[in-house]
Amino acid sequence: MSCGAGADAGMRVLVVTVVHNPADARIWHRQIAALRTAGHQVTYAAPFTAFGQQRPAGVATRDLPRASGRHRLAAVAAAAGLLRREGPAHDVVLLHDPELLAAAWGVPARPVGAAGGPGGPPVVVWDVHEDTAAAMSMKQWIPRPLRDPAAAVFGRVERSAGGHFRLLLAEHRYGERFGAAHPVVPNSTWIPETVAAPGDDRVVYLGTLTRARGAFELVELGRALRGTGLSLHLVGPAAQADVAAALTEADRAGEVTWHGFVPNDRALDLLSGAMAGLSLLRDEANYRHSQPTKVIEYMARGLAVVTTPTSLAAAVVQDADCGVVVPYQDPAAAAAVLLQLTGDPVRVAQMAANGRAAARRDFNWDLDGPAFVRVLQGWVRGSA
Repeated sequence: MSCGAGADAGMRVLVVTVVHNPADARIWHRQIAALRTAGHQVTYAAPFTAFGQQRPAGVATRDLPRASGRHRLAAVAAAAGLLRREGPAHDVVLLHDPELLAAAWGVPARPVGAAGGPGGPPVVVWDVHEDTAAAMSMKQWIPRPLRDPAAAVFGRVERSAGGHFRLLLAEHRYGERFGAAHPVVPNSTWIPETVAAPGDDRVVYLGTLTRARGAFELVELGRALRGTGLSLHLVGPAAQADVAAALTEADRAGEVTWHGFVPNDRALDLLSGAMAGLSLLRDEANYRHSQPTKVIEYMARGLAVVTTPTSLAAAVVQDADCGVVVPYQDPAAAAAVLLQLTGDPVRVAQMAANGRAAARRDFNWDLDGPAFVRVLQGWVRGSA
């Protein structure tokens, strides 16, 4: 293993993102937390300044530019320089953005299955969060005629990366995109020991707000609920200017309460005591094989779930009997379901209990976190 350290004695892990908020739940609150709990040293390189985030105490940090829209080259170049300078001082380099694959080609990573001696290069890992090729269809900064060609090109890059780097997958279905099996680290969540009982006057949405994630449907839903005694709280940043404008106007009109970006641990506290959590994703290719993390977080915190019929979310909610599936882009149907639930507190309480039990059994980071750490340790031992 590189750096002369044994995995059991503590790995040195360089975690890098130029896309995600440094307070991202999967990166900071789950994976880095699990590594630190297991006694490993973490250096966290992320766009702290660009997101207006303070650097966390107790962790070595590096500030990087943010990759956003068509402005990505500077961030990728900065990350490439960081990886060349600091990658060899670590046992693992953990990448969280597909943009970083280009930057990581400059790191002398071992080919999969090869062995290296002490002082050799780090194990480079790409954590695959989404179906990136499918997501190209939603990237407004890519001209529409170029989206399909961009998806095809990235599909080829992806397959090449699968043979050069180690991969972690956030969903089992992502494995269909690669020619070999790769370990899955699901988007599970911490399960609190106790939660507040569900109330009857508030519903919530947690996550980034975009058109594809149903931001405009949420605004219409808030308008439909105004005056019913049931308020809608939106917790998360807007990713598009027109979405931000619509949310600001709805908040001023009292149709929604928009909290903006809130760090994940505090954001989860805002779920406490709500009646239901909302996931109104549109029917987009990128969502057809992904489990919305927010659905699991609602379940873990004792909320009924109202979701559109994206396949994984609908299957979880229906199998656990912990919520209701509503049609795509139909805020009126969502409003009708929510108002019906306010009149059936016994049913809401049962959904909440069912969701908690399913989350504890199937989506528990207390189990998945140590398994994630063991995967990295195994790769490091295998490369020593």
